[in-house]
Amino acid sequence: MQTGILCCSPETPLCEAAERMAQRRFSSILVIQDNQPVGIWTERDALAVDFSTLEAVRIPISQVMSHPVQCLPATATVGEAAIQFSARGMRHFLITDAQGSPVGILSQTDVALNQGLEPYLRLREVHSAMRHGPLVLASDQLLSDATAQMRRTHRDAAVVAYPDETLGILTERDMVRFVAHHPGNTPIGELASQPLLTIGTHDLLIRARDKLLDHRVRHLAVRDSADQVVGLLGFGDMLAGAEQHHLKDLRAALEQRDRALAQSRQNLQLAERVIESSLEGIIITDAQSRIEFTNPAFTYLTGYSREEVLGRTPQVLSSGRHDKAFYDRMWETLQANGYWRGEIWNRRKSGELYLELLTITAIRDERGSISNYAGLFTDITHIRENEEQVKQLAYYDPLTRLPNRRLLEDRLSLAIRHAHRNEQFLAVLFLDLDHFKQVNDTLGHAIGDELLLLVTERLRASLREDDTLARLGGDEFIALLPDLEDISEVSQVARRLIDAISAPCRIGSHEFRVGCSVGISVYPDDATDAEALVRSADAAMYRAKQEGRNTYRLYTMEMDVQSHNVLALETALRNAVDSGDGLEMHYQPLIDRDTGKLHSAEALLRWHHPERGIISPAEFIPLAERSGLIVPLGERILDLVCRQLRDWQRCGAEPVPVAVNLSTRQFWQDGLLAFIEATLADYGLDPGLLGFELTESTLIDKEGRARQTLEALRTLGCHIAIDDFGTGYSALSYLQELPVSVLKIDRSFIQALSTESRQGGAILAAVSGLARELGLKVVAEGVETEGQRQALAQYQVDLLQGYLTGRPVNAETFLQQHLNLAEARAPRV
Repeated sequence: MQTGILCCSPETPLCEAAERMAQRRFSSILVIQDNQPVGIWTERDALAVDFSTLEAVRIPISQVMSHPVQCLPATATVGEAAIQFSARGMRHFLITDAQGSPVGILSQTDVALNQGLEPYLRLREVHSAMRHGPLVLASDQLLSDATAQMRRTHRDAAVVAYPDETLGILTERDMVRFVAHHPGNTPIGELASQPLLTIGTHDLLIRARDKLLDHRVRHLAVRDSADQVVGLLGFGDMLAGAEQHHLKDLRAALEQRDRALAQSRQNLQLAERVIESSLEGIIITDAQSRIEFTNPAFTYLTGYSREEVLGRTPQVLSSGRHDKAFYDRMWETLQANGYWRGEIWNRRKSGELYLELLTITAIRDERGSISNYAGLFTDITHIRENEEQVKQLAYYDPLTRLPNRRLLEDRLSLAIRHAHRNEQFLAVLFLDLDHFKQVNDTLGHAIGDELLLLVTERLRASLREDDTLARLGGDEFIALLPDLEDISEVSQVARRLIDAISAPCRIGSHEFRVGCSVGISVYPDDATDAEALVRSADAAMYRAKQEGRNTYRLYTMEMDVQSHNVLALETALRNAVDSGDGLEMHYQPLIDRDTGKLHSAEALLRWHHPERGIISPAEFIPLAERSGLIVPLGERILDLVCRQLRDWQRCGAEPVPVAVNLSTRQFWQDGLLAFIEATLADYGLDPGLLGFELTESTLIDKEGRARQTLEALRTLGCHIAIDDFGTGYSALSYLQELPVSVLKIDRSFIQALSTESRQGGAILAAVSGLARELGLKVVAEGVETEGQRQALAQYQVDLLQGYLTGRPVNAETFLQQHLNLAEARAPRV
């Protein structure tokens, strides 16, 4: 409490009383009449003053004081006072002696500063104690309105917002100052304190307490991660939060019990009642460690009743997990320091093991001899399990339970230091499954996950016990091989891993094979740090994929150059897709075999690299697939084709239908139909001018879903063609189910017509005959010679496409060579 009491008489003008409070920085003034306290006026009462009139601050204080005065005896404990503050909703108590005479004033701030809250404040963050949703007032609001709003909302402080987005604060203490020196009913922006002191939501309360003391203020504004003010924090808020902290109360009760043991049995009984209500297990032994007392929580946590353990030692709880040396160290610490604190495994009566946080304290009598030991413990098994779960999430892949990239980097760095110290080799193997995406797309992600688990088991079985296997994500794995004496071991391990992965896979009713490509880097020959070793192994794996898959490659310096080139090419392609620069559509005609007239065209993308010139589609299309650019690239192609069709119409030409190739990923993306409809509408095109070509692999095993999309495109008016027919799965049965209108027979069968092999002709006859029966048009791709054209005369082929009938050319050339010369337009498919 504050022993200095600020007093005045009932006739004292309110402004004079307030000035005395402001000068001495008191939060209250006691009104005395005939040596007896008759009332009290506090900073909170200042909110009730009507600042719109000057007379309001000159009235006698007796007219606005609070009465009767709330009192507490000087013998009350600080804890009791804290409870009374909360129960009565008060912020000041007059402290009286045994005769009822005033001896001091106690405020909530006094309790917050002197209640020993440091442990609580060091454990809690600001957001757990702050008041949410602070009162925010505009700077042009008048003082009388502001005080009325603060009083109505029961706020002791308000944030003042200025037009320039700066902030200030207005508090009850400011109101006392305004009562003392009436500023008039002026805008609060002229009166508020600036700058506004702030603290973060996740800062510790101890830092907030220190900041309040250092700046001699009572409130801090609380800012969130977005730097927005979301609350206010004062001493009262800290006190309210501390009341909920039962562990502090328990420690206080234990300290009180220790004193009671040295004083009298009556105090001991009081401490025991407090202990019995605790949620922590408590056990008291004599000096020979024989159990004398346990509380109900002990029974709840261990399963033993008090009667079952009285007279026995705590060894009844022993788990058997700790050796004699552990207990010897415990007792040595206990004897030397008077206490021991740590984690220990014990066993419940049921036989179940549990982990407890135990504190043992030696209790000494008045002669300084140990008379008792007190143990306080709580079950932390679930806490450790949760911590382990968090660790698993942070360091292990959730599907395979393998180490993730973060843990791999730690282990690899440690292995590098060990290899450097012992002058040994270590190897990093970067594994990427071949055709995993195809399994995911055709059989679903559930089968894909099962495949990853099967691969994990096979890889583990093929590695040594000290090797580390990690999953980077997707279908990428890393194997770390430490302690190598001979580099030749690495090639043997790589071949063993490839053989293990290549074995047939049976998951449910599905049986298939996958392979893996492996890249190898070696310390210290290829790199000396973890990141570089993984990067080098990645480059070697990429080379293995390029050179046939299901094999391994050792890292070479040239691979770094290739990796950089690939990255640079990907960046250039990404820029081209974003801007459209360097992308140009070429068009190859499809000619009616019998009439020789132009029927339609296929759009083919050409990319002019700013430095390398023309890049082959065989190079940049796979790059677009790998980098995730294939969908935006497909959208850019569709936009370029539609724009060209519109331009041909505007120049007076009559364009023919143009077919665009759809990639697998683009076909299965959500919103494909909506994008096509929107693009056609933007350019004002008839949907019949646009067609789409898909490969067999795009549709296989998903006819049901594919049929819906194809039906929607067909209903829109677009024609659909199956490209490269005969090179994929060739499940002919689905042709009659899917709404396609054209089959394009792969060029390999056309080229076979000029050889002595009869296989190409047989397949061509079968496919073209079937197509005719199903009402489909047949296109022969790759017609390059007159001999091939003549050979096709005996088959039911409708259209020809190839260098013989027309090479792919740019839009201007196509207009001059084909559109202007076309006398009639063939019926649309």
